[in-house]
Formats: sequence, structure tokens, C-alpha cells
Amino acid sequence: MTKALNIIFAVTKTTNKKDGKSSNYPFDGLSLDDRNPDFIQLLLPIWEWLYRYYFRVQSDGWHHVPASGKMLVVGSHNGGIAAPDMFMFLYEWFRRYGTERLAYGLMHPTVWQVSPDVASMAVQCGALKAHPKMAIAALRKNAPVLVYPGGAQDVFRPHHLRDRIYFAGRKGFIKLALREEVPIVPIISHGAHDTLIVLADLYEQAKQLHELGMPWLFGIDPVVLPVYLGLPWGLSIGPLPNLPLPVQIRTRVCEPIVFERYGSEAARDRDYVDACFERVTAQMQEQLDCLAGK
Repeated sequence: MTKALNIIFAVTKTTNKKDGKSSNYPFDGLSLDDRNPDFIQLLLPIWEWLYRYYFRVQSDGWHHVPASGKMLVVGSHNGGIAAPDMFMFLYEWFRRYGTERLAYGLMHPTVWQVSPDVASMAVQCGALKAHPKMAIAALRKNAPVLVYPGGAQDVFRPHHLRDRIYFAGRKGFIKLALREEVPIVPIISHGAHDTLIVLADLYEQAKQLHELGMPWLFGIDPVVLPVYLGLPWGLSIGPLPNLPLPVQIRTRVCEPIVFERYGSEAARDRDYVDACFERVTAQMQEQLDCLAGK
């Protein structure tokens, strides 16, 4: 695993420069061609160790994944910036289907502002900038697209909401699925939100201070301002990177959801979009309750 880490750092250092351009030049998340199966292969031994020995992942429901074709894989984020359930899902996906099978995931644009190096590694694993046009481009290439609609609000939701599906009311993924006529494959996990303990989110209070003249740190709107207990900081304020505690993670791939109506007209029907959203979140909540033993 140490050898793999050294190779990854060397590859990142080399690929972050192209014709003397800045580090994020070829990896801006706006191209489907920056995905690098060889780079993904380098990560697999590290992810495998975490999967088997650190998080001791239990997983089921993979028979629900269509053998081929486009689909929108919709998940609920857990565990802070480390988001261990997401990486463990990616490991099993690549282990089962290989690194050559096209697959992409949408990533928040802030990552490019905070760390171009991290963004470049994510792009080589298939990350695209979270924008409808990128998701549409990937789907029209007949590739699965992974999306976590709840974003930062979901991954840093307070600990008492750890067993709740929380998408912060975002329904753009429903409209995308309807317009592009693709099934939704929900994925859920349990345990990852115990790898750190989110006590509260102080973003609204910080936003009020910002509106009164307080600048954002580094000029970047953090979107969330969690207060959490976890490694390595102990008590942390802000969306800082964390080392997840070695809590067992359970994941489940749910039965694909196919809607009765598709197309642009269906995507513009607010009541229908709301109904589809409720159907997806209700199914995910039901399965999460099962994993949580409720």
C-alpha cells in the first residue's frame, strides 16, 4: 500500500502540469476525457485495505445494478469531507465492473477552489463539475452518473439526523432523470456518519456576519459551518478535512426506480417532480431504516 501511495503522489505531481499550465488546467471537471483508468487502478489497493480492515464494509443489493447503459446513481452523503461511504462504494463498483467501464460522478465546484490537486485526482477517477450540462454529456455517452443531491448540507448534517435521508430539498436530479429518460438507482449507507460527530451547523449565523462585512476565510463561501467532534482536531469548527473513525459501514444498492412519465414536459411539471422526489426519498428512507435496525 505504501508503494501505491508513492506512485499516486508521483503521478499527481507529473499530471498536474501540462505544457507549463497551472495544476488544474487539464482537470477542470469540464471534460469527459480526463478520466484515467490506470490512475484508478493505483488507488484500489488503498481502498481495498480500508474496505476490508478499517471500515469492515458489508454490502448488498448489487444485483440491482443494470449490466450496462446509462443510469443516475443517487446517494446520501455521510461522514464529513472524508465521506468514507462514497469511497467505499467506488471501490466496490470498480472491483465489480472494472476501471474501464465508463462511470462519472458530480463534484461540488468549491473543491477546485480549495485544492486543485485533490480536484485533479478526483477528475482522474471520473469526477465532473456539478453542472447539468456535464451530467447530460455523461449520460448521453451511455455512462452511469453518481450524484449526491444533499451535498455539503447532507455530508455535515447534525448527528441526530444521521439516520435520515436529507437532500436539503434539492430536486434537480429528478428533473435530470426525467429529461434524459434514465432510471434512478438509489444507494444508501449506515455507519459512516458515526466516523465523526456533527454537533451543529453555524452557517446561517456566519452568513449573517458575512452580510455585515465579515469576509469569508480565503474568500470562499464554505456553504456549511459545522461544529464537530472527530480526528485529528478533537473539536472542530468549519468544513475541515477529518480522519474518519474506524466505524463499520454497511451499504445497500436499492432497486432501480423507473417513473411512469419522462421527457421535458414531465420535468417541467412541478407536482410530478415533487411526487417523484417523494418516491425516491421514501424508498431510500425505508431501506436506511432497515440498515439502521429500525
